[in-house]
Amino acid sequence: MSTSVRVRFAPSPTGPLHIGGLRTALYNYLFAKKHQGTFVLRIEDTDQNRFVEGAEDYIVESLNWSGIPYDEGPGKEGEFGPYKQSLRKDIYKNYVDELINNGRAYYAFDTTESLQKLREEAEANGEKFAYGPQNRLSLDNSLKLSSEDLQKRLDANEAYVIRFKTSPAQKLFLKDEIRGHIEVDTSVLDDKILFKADGLPTYHMANIVDDHLMEITHVIRGEEWLPSLPLHVALYEAFGWEPPKFAHLPLILKPNGKGKLSKRDGDKLGIPVFPLEWKDPKTGSEAAGYREGGYLPETLINTLALLGWNDATEKEFYKIEELIDRFELKRVHKSGAKFDPEKLKWFQQHYLQEADLDFLVKEYEEILKEKNLQTETEYVKEVVSTIRERAVFVDDFWELSSFYFVAPSEFNKKSSKKAWKTTTSELMTEFAEFLSGLKDFSEENLEKEIKNWITSHELGFGKVMQPLRLSLVGAMQGPSVFHIATSIGQEETLKRLKTAINHFS
Repeated sequence: MSTSVRVRFAPSPTGPLHIGGLRTALYNYLFAKKHQGTFVLRIEDTDQNRFVEGAEDYIVESLNWSGIPYDEGPGKEGEFGPYKQSLRKDIYKNYVDELINNGRAYYAFDTTESLQKLREEAEANGEKFAYGPQNRLSLDNSLKLSSEDLQKRLDANEAYVIRFKTSPAQKLFLKDEIRGHIEVDTSVLDDKILFKADGLPTYHMANIVDDHLMEITHVIRGEEWLPSLPLHVALYEAFGWEPPKFAHLPLILKPNGKGKLSKRDGDKLGIPVFPLEWKDPKTGSEAAGYREGGYLPETLINTLALLGWNDATEKEFYKIEELIDRFELKRVHKSGAKFDPEKLKWFQQHYLQEADLDFLVKEYEEILKEKNLQTETEYVKEVVSTIRERAVFVDDFWELSSFYFVAPSEFNKKSSKKAWKTTTSELMTEFAEFLSGLKDFSEENLEKEIKNWITSHELGFGKVMQPLRLSLVGAMQGPSVFHIATSIGQEETLKRLKTAINHFS
C-alpha cells in the first residue's frame, strides 16, 4: 500500500453525472489535496449493457468545469493505467483464477431460468432467495463436482459465472472513517458474482483489484456502497492484501428530507441535478445543467461542500483553497443532507458579486449580440458594475439594464398612474427645456442642477424624479436616475422625455 494518499473517483459511464457523484468527487479531491496526495479518475465501464455513448466525456468535462480536475486518469496517464476497466479486462482473470485455486471462489453453471424459478418459489413462501453458504451445495456449481467433471463442462463451453465463496460463520470487524466500527456476520451474506458470463468482471471484483493495483489508500464513496463493504473487505482478506481505509458519504436528500434527490425532484423544483446539460443519445431527452442554467462553478462547489460537511464554524463562503485547508473526514456527517434551492441561489448571488468583472462583461456581451446590439465594452462594463449587485444570474442583467441600451417601448401601468398626473406633461415639458440648456451633463453636475431646479421651483422631488425615471426606464426601477441619464446621454434623455410627454398627453 502506498504511503502517500491516493484516492479515486470511479463513476460508471451509464449517463450524466449526478451532483451526488460530483460531491463524492469533490470530497475525494479535497482530501487528496489536503494531504498532498493524488486524485485519480477511473472509469468503471465493465457493464457494457448500460454503457452510454458520450457519458465518459461528460464526466471529464463536468470535473474540469467544476474546478476539481483529476491528477491521473483518461488522458492523464500515469504509471497505474490504463484507467478504464474495459481496457484492463485481461488483468482480472489472473486474480479470479487465484481465488479459485485457493478455494475462495467457484464456477456456477446455474441458468437464469433456474435461478428465477428459485426466486419465485422463495417469494411464494414469503422468503428471499440468496445464493450463499446456506444453499450453494444444492445448486449447480463446481463445489460438488470432481475436477474431471468440472473440466468436461468447461471444455464443452458451458456458460458459467464465477462466485465468491463466502465464509459460512465468520465475524467481520469493519471500520468506516465516518461511521465508526461495524460488525458483520458473514452468514447473512451471499456469494456475489465476481466474473460474468460475458468474460468481464463485476464491479466488486474489478473495483478491489484496481484499488489494490493503483495503490489507493482511501476509498471515499457514497453510502449506497456501504452494504458492499463486507464483501470488499472479505475479498481483500482472501487475497491477503491490506485494505484501504473506507469512508461512506451521506445522501443528498430532497428539500423536504424524504428520500434521495432525483432528476424528477429537480424538474419539480426547477433546479438541475446535473452539473452540465445532458442530451441522451438513445432517447433524445434533455436534462438541465447548472452551467447552462447560469450558475457559477464556485456556487455549486460551495453548496455541495456544505451538504454533509462543516468545519464546526459559522462560516458559509469558502474558496476551494479554504476547503482544501479545512476539510477532514471526521467532520463529514453520518446522516443525509437536505438540498436547499433557496440557499443555492443565495450562494449564486454572492459568487456573481465576487466574479471577475471582465468575465461578466464578456458573458453579457454575448446576450447583447443575440439582441443585435453592438456597444463599446467600456460602456457595458460601466452598466454591469452598476447593476450586478441586484442580479443572481448573468441572464438577469438584461431585465435590470435594458434601458441603458434601448428606450422603453411601453410604460408600466401602475407606475404611470402613480408618477404621471394631469399636470405632469406641462411640468416635464418645462423640465426638458431646462435639461436641453445644460452644457455639463456629467452625473455629478446633473444631480446638482436638477436638485437646484426642483428647489427653485418649490416642487416636491417626487413630482419630477418619478416621471423622469418613468420616461427613461418605463417603470419605477433601476439604479440612480442621474447615472442612467448621463450614461444614455443628453440627446437620448431628451428624446425619451419627449416620447413620454407625447404618450401621456
